[in-house]
Amino acid sequence: MNQNIRNIAIIAHVDHGKTTLVDQLLKDGGAYRANQAVQERAMDSMDLEKEKGITIKAKNTSVHWNDKIINILDTPGHADFGGEVERAMRMVDGVLLLVDAYDGPQAQTRFVLRKALAIGLKVIIVINKIDRENADPVKMYDKVLELLMELNATEEQFDAPVVYGSGRDGYMVYKLGDEKKDMTPLFETIIEHIPAPFAKPQDPFHMLVSNIDWSDYVGRIAVGKILGGSIKVGDPLFVYRHAEGGKKVRAKITKIFEFTGLGQREVEEAHAGNIVGLSGFEDVDIGDTLDVRDDAHPLPFTQIDPPTLEMQFSVNDGPLVGTEGKFVTSRQLRDRLMRELKTNVSIFIEDNAEKAGTFNVKARGAMQVAVLVETMRREGFELLVSRPTVIEKVVDGVRMEPYETVWIEVPDECVGSIMQNLANRKGQLTNMEKQATTTMIEATITTRGLIGLEIDVINATSGRGITSHLFKEYGPYAGEVLTRTTGTLIATEAGETTTYALVMCQERGKLFVGPGEKVYEGMIVGENPRNEDIVINAVREKKLTNFRSQGEGVAAGLTPATKMSLERSIEYIAADELLEVTPTSLRLRKRILNSGERQKAKKSGK
Repeated sequence: MNQNIRNIAIIAHVDHGKTTLVDQLLKDGGAYRANQAVQERAMDSMDLEKEKGITIKAKNTSVHWNDKIINILDTPGHADFGGEVERAMRMVDGVLLLVDAYDGPQAQTRFVLRKALAIGLKVIIVINKIDRENADPVKMYDKVLELLMELNATEEQFDAPVVYGSGRDGYMVYKLGDEKKDMTPLFETIIEHIPAPFAKPQDPFHMLVSNIDWSDYVGRIAVGKILGGSIKVGDPLFVYRHAEGGKKVRAKITKIFEFTGLGQREVEEAHAGNIVGLSGFEDVDIGDTLDVRDDAHPLPFTQIDPPTLEMQFSVNDGPLVGTEGKFVTSRQLRDRLMRELKTNVSIFIEDNAEKAGTFNVKARGAMQVAVLVETMRREGFELLVSRPTVIEKVVDGVRMEPYETVWIEVPDECVGSIMQNLANRKGQLTNMEKQATTTMIEATITTRGLIGLEIDVINATSGRGITSHLFKEYGPYAGEVLTRTTGTLIATEAGETTTYALVMCQERGKLFVGPGEKVYEGMIVGENPRNEDIVINAVREKKLTNFRSQGEGVAAGLTPATKMSLERSIEYIAADELLEVTPTSLRLRKRILNSGERQKAKKSGK
């Protein structure tokens, strides 16, 4: 064991302050020079993470405190990115369970804590944001203890130490009445309570690859905790390929990286217990074993929870293909998706057997897929995305589908509309708890019924509702679930929309396009309140005459178009519709663009 190293992961629900706490630990651990500006949420390095304010990828950093090295893994808090959390757990010896002093333990807290307890990790409870209005840190600590009991924690795990504080304001205390100084109580608790990494310095070098990094200079970098021995630059070793049944491939270490502060530094040698990055491989994937012995056995790899949703990605076959993106062919799309498989273990991708240029993508949730699609469009891809469908099973001849537990926190006056929405989606109420000004609703609902629910909650509560969910189990098929009660307005002509046409079209429903936008036949340009599709001409121009008409100045009567985000668009489309995604546009459309062809397909039941 290396007594100078501690490896920890920070786990919590979305928005409970993980990344901000890491910022403060970096600051107090000397990651910044005296004259260097402190970055806010420095660990959220992806553009998407900064924009959404959530962590998507698990990341490593390192803090040096009193001659000790504390390796920290910042993990995502959204259930869709649970694969990142599960991998991170294998590299650490303990976790900081971060809980908001007002919200208390939530859905993702339960999910990540269950994983940590199952593999025997030590726990430190951090009650964060004690400076929040109406915060009740004592009550929330009691709730954490109740959760530990519920998840069958061992006696040692249940007796976890607790510290209170504010990551944002930069202090932690052992007891609520103590003086608020700095982060020292948390550092001391980590060193005292989290064990040094279990590793075997005397054994030959071996390591399980838990993450993959990339460098333009050295290519793929295998990240993991060294479980035994040490490794030097230039040492030969073998890669035992997890995906190829343990096939052995020779390699030679060209660079070794240690994590320090916000970056990495090259070292000549690395020892058992440390989390490092190694380069020198033609190909290496998450789950592979690195070992200097040529007769070693591959190390066991963490089983990742299976995906519950499936979508189709396909090449863009619309009339505007290639006008906005760089990558539009099926080969380019396939190569990009296969590249995603290398670093994302919780996603599955396969060729669609029925249609060339189409790929089945299986994932944990719509958010996870939306992040992939958004990343691809920023890279210059054009593609079509289908509505998510759930992955069903047949058990003993019974049709089964995934069910989830959903927690919805809403203002008291909105409870009725949310309950009605859940009933429409065949959700079963399991608990309701009154809080200060809000009500917490707990229900069991099919994954199908969950699609689009978060957007409905936001709309019904004017943005004040909070939804979180967790996979529960597979259960009997629940029958038809109504998630969209409206029809669409479909363009009949190609061209640019005109104000004159749109003013008349808006009488039929809510518009998704404004004046001067390119549309084509079969494109969805609006929503019709009745559950049927209506075709409209959105490009009609006003006939010119010598007479002024009552339609003069119609622009003043045009309601601004409703613009939907990528996630909302994916959840909105129906089974016979697709979302066209390009670097600059999101367009809703019918699968079959031609009106006549659509009618034929409808009559034949396709």
